[in-house]
Amino acid sequence: MRIGIRRRSEQKPEPASESEELLFGGRLRYDTGWSQHEKAFLDLSLVGMARKLPSLVGGTIRLAWRADRGALITVGVCEIGQGIAQAVGLVVTNRILQALFAAGSTEERLRAALPSLVVAATVAVLNAVLASGSTAGTGRLEPKVERVATEQYLDRAARVELSAIEDAQFHRLLDSAQFGSQSARRMIGACVAALNGIFAFAAAAGVLTVLHPVLLPLLALIALPRSWGALRVSRRRYASLQMWIEHARAGRLIGSLLTENSAAQEVRVHGVGPFLLGHFRTMSEASEAEQTRLADDKAGTELFAAALTGAASLATYAALAGLLLTGRMQFAVAGTAVFAIRTGSASLAALVMHVNQLYEEALFVADLEKLIAEADRRAIPTGGLDLPSQPKEIRFENVTFTYPGRDIPALDDVTLSIPAGAVVALVGENGSGKSTLAKLLAGLYHPDSGRIAWDGIDSAAADRDQLFSRIALVTQDFQRWPFTARTNITVGQPGAPTTNGRLQQAADYSGADSVIDALPNGLRTLLARQFQGGVELSGGQWQRFGIARARYRAAPVLICDEPTSALDPRAELETFDKIRGLAAHGQTVILVTHRLSSVRDADVIYVLHHGRLVEHGSHEELLARPGGRYQELFQMQAARYQASPVSYEPQ
Repeated sequence: MRIGIRRRSEQKPEPASESEELLFGGRLRYDTGWSQHEKAFLDLSLVGMARKLPSLVGGTIRLAWRADRGALITVGVCEIGQGIAQAVGLVVTNRILQALFAAGSTEERLRAALPSLVVAATVAVLNAVLASGSTAGTGRLEPKVERVATEQYLDRAARVELSAIEDAQFHRLLDSAQFGSQSARRMIGACVAALNGIFAFAAAAGVLTVLHPVLLPLLALIALPRSWGALRVSRRRYASLQMWIEHARAGRLIGSLLTENSAAQEVRVHGVGPFLLGHFRTMSEASEAEQTRLADDKAGTELFAAALTGAASLATYAALAGLLLTGRMQFAVAGTAVFAIRTGSASLAALVMHVNQLYEEALFVADLEKLIAEADRRAIPTGGLDLPSQPKEIRFENVTFTYPGRDIPALDDVTLSIPAGAVVALVGENGSGKSTLAKLLAGLYHPDSGRIAWDGIDSAAADRDQLFSRIALVTQDFQRWPFTARTNITVGQPGAPTTNGRLQQAADYSGADSVIDALPNGLRTLLARQFQGGVELSGGQWQRFGIARARYRAAPVLICDEPTSALDPRAELETFDKIRGLAAHGQTVILVTHRLSSVRDADVIYVLHHGRLVEHGSHEELLARPGGRYQELFQMQAARYQASPVSYEPQ
């Protein structure tokens, strides 16, 4: 049986609302992983779902086995036990009815039925105990399965190359796969319910087959309309989900902007609140209209299915009456048959509904599995050549690198040397390739051609974990970890044992110590205002923590990419002095900046322009070079400070 539902490609697209046009530039559609599943789901028949059931259940069992074997075994035993108990219960019911409808006095018939009644009561108690055990086991399994699936997602996302994170296609896969862990959790409950339905239906079907062969197809006849209705409603809901998922996400985004700290000032001063609230209402009303449409469709479908079920039930009971009138069935057997038909039809309808849910959730779990496979393919490789713990020289040899999707190289045939214990400055205008060179040095990218050699060892063939351990980073986009002040420093070397002396040295060196002293709980202060008791720091204060983090890491190579962009002039000068001072302790410092006054004391300055190395030398050598790039940039910046200041009369 297939659903007669129009494909999205055949439906006339609704025009974009005013809010969609104004805020998002057009009608919202979700173009990530879910959309590819819609046709596969909508084309699925009842027979197709039955064929897929073993693989769906098998995948769920494997995930549950990894999460908690004991709970899985408990659920399995309890479900099988419930199936047996239901079959026994139907057989015992038949015996009770036979005893009650037999010849003799009421007392004799009750006495004859008493053993079966005791067995029935025992089976009912046992069934309740088994159901309770299954519920408890399922409750244990569900959160653990979600955790295991989420860990798989996060572990793979954290281990892929930076190029994968920056790739739009891979990021779309990340967006869709993140729902796989929630679907994996829901699949446990759906799988248990489906197994319960299978055992319950098998028990009823077995009893009916024994009672009379004609009753089994009558059971299916009653169940099919309700099953068809449940499947049709679910499919239309799924199709609507695909159509409206991005619209719903946009509505939530508008609502969150009214409460976020980052937008709070403009929301109030610029009067953005009523503007956003009005568009939130418009978006919500459109979504409500879709939900109303689905509710009306569900009501009509369920009414039609109920009518078909009623007709099938009437035919079934007419058949039972015929068997009774012709003497082919006793009243006691007929009573058992009625009970078994009611139980079996309900079990079959529920089974179809749960299998339908299993398949729907499995589509999203498949996105997670696809992410795992793709992330493994694009993962940072393990192993490789050993790197020197204290390299004497890092050398770029004819390095060329182009970002994926671009035609112009970010670095073009660059050759330079970084000696140990030196302060090396990379300068140039925006887009010159400074930050790209730093990322290549840190091992976040590999050159398209050429090589980066650490004492002659090609970094592309080196152990990446070793390479990362040799690098400390201070960037202009430093991470503001929403943890305590202590953790914001020690996370620079999370695997190392925390010592207060090392921590204090890092804080003192960066100037973060004065910030910590002013915090209400010192190092234990939570630096996240969105949590109770948390505080927020200024940009300059955060940058001090970023520098402290790099100092705490104590790696032989320190990369500073615009490390003082959020500091005031005095703090900037102090910080640059401290960064340059690190070289005196043997640390190699790569300083990426556009503030040329800060690189005057660098041992060597490399000037980049449009991805090429155009000049290098000391500050004095470059400044004395007529018509040089460095001289031009330095004089442009110096002119800003040499202009005559504007005088203001005191009021």
